[in-house]
Amino acid sequence: MSAVVVAGVGMVPFSKPGKSETYDVMGAMAVRQALADAGLEFASIQQAYAGYVYGDSTCGQRALYHVGMTGIPVINVNNNCASGSTALFLARQAVESGMVDCALAFGFEQMMPGALPTIYQDRPNPLQNWVDLSQQLQPTPGAYPAPHLFGGAGIEHAQRYGTKPETFARIAVKARQHAANNDKALFREPLTLKQVLEAPSIYGFITRLQCCPPTCGAAATVICSEAFARRHGIRTDIKILAQELGSDFADAFSAGSMITAAGFDISRSTSQKVYEKAGISAQEIDVCELHDCFTANELITYEALGFCPIGGAEQFIEDGDNTYGGQVVTNPSGGLLSKGHPLGATGLAQCYELVEQLRANAGPRQVEGARFALQHNIGSGSACVVTLFGKV
Repeated sequence: MSAVVVAGVGMVPFSKPGKSETYDVMGAMAVRQALADAGLEFASIQQAYAGYVYGDSTCGQRALYHVGMTGIPVINVNNNCASGSTALFLARQAVESGMVDCALAFGFEQMMPGALPTIYQDRPNPLQNWVDLSQQLQPTPGAYPAPHLFGGAGIEHAQRYGTKPETFARIAVKARQHAANNDKALFREPLTLKQVLEAPSIYGFITRLQCCPPTCGAAATVICSEAFARRHGIRTDIKILAQELGSDFADAFSAGSMITAAGFDISRSTSQKVYEKAGISAQEIDVCELHDCFTANELITYEALGFCPIGGAEQFIEDGDNTYGGQVVTNPSGGLLSKGHPLGATGLAQCYELVEQLRANAGPRQVEGARFALQHNIGSGSACVVTLFGKV
């Protein structure tokens, strides 16, 4: 098995629907940036993996052909919101196994305004089990499925552990504070706790400012073997140390828990496998980009990733352990809440941020002395990718 080096990363600034280039143009821009960052020509890429959700088949080829046409395999990946990091998972497997020396993972999304739609009405909805469970546990006719599921998980956490609405809202305030230093983030204006709490309710105490916005954007990563990196003069100290992709367990719907259904169990099991494979603990993570599609999901993910005990997220937040000067800086980019969430690009945008942190290139949002960086990306339906990047 070959060590996997992150050779180059690229990302276009995220924007509101209708304000971006088309998906293929954005995808090509991100790929060119990643190649330039690696100092490589497109001819060096031996396989490419494209992540997206809302697009017809072979959108990956459409985007990549703007950059080059060399006859390589192009694999299109749709794993809901985890599509980009699933593309990285497949590219990493190809390099680590020795099948190829250099691979590309890229992701993009050109989204529509508003809540995520169900495109096909003439066939089974792959998320129907989650919709049914949400209505069974917290009956709310007409609720939008995503905020119902994740907001419902937040309500369940509050019922179990007494977590206050203000605690969830503080995550949104923190996200804007971090995004203020990220010129690629969509929302950079600061928020007060009062603004977050008084925004219109989307589900329960989860307000509009606690929900990630539909966003357009693209990001890309070039990875390679250590031997390839040395031959091409690429720095070899930024590596993927461990990575896992998981899906639901048999009790996902029988456990009677919105927290379980929202992905807590797969986040926990996948991250534990990563820690074991790398031989480190959660307490050694310096910086983390996690899937904060809603403030509730960020809160329960602190516990799933082992940053604090189960039921201890409120104290973790109140102690400032989720930001600069605390235990682990979470979402220094601003996260999905402020940076934006173009579904297929999200996992690779997280990769971009963490690689810049490990390179000490993050400017005013730099986490000092960052050595271990964790990426967490989840897609309902379901998929969870956890990746550990390290500077070694």
